[in-house]
Amino acid sequence: MTEHIFFYLGLSLLTMHEMDAIRCKEWRIFPGLSMLSDKVGHIVFVFAHVPLFYFVFWKLTHSQNIEAFIYGFNVFMIVHLGLHILFLKHKNNEFKDWISWSIIIGAGLCGLIDLLT
Repeated sequence: MTEHIFFYLGLSLLTMHEMDAIRCKEWRIFPGLSMLSDKVGHIVFVFAHVPLFYFVFWKLTHSQNIEAFIYGFNVFMIVHLGLHILFLKHKNNEFKDWISWSIIIGAGLCGLIDLLT
């Protein structure tokens, strides 16, 4: 695990971000989900993360090529940061405080550092 310490730190930060995303009602930013009521959007957003997290944990424990998965996930963390920057001015974006941005930027930086080391 220590050979990919920044990957695992980034994964931890991204997991924290998904908890924060519920507080910030991130579904209001997504095309499609933004058309749902807050109650339905919240339910869909929360339960959509079950298969997503399952996939990540399964790949980390069962993948034939874990290095390829880690590489791809590192790229995802960087792209994820870029998407948050792109949607910074979205009218429903509630990721405004230093806590949210520390988590988002931290995950992106961890992905970049892991790719470079």
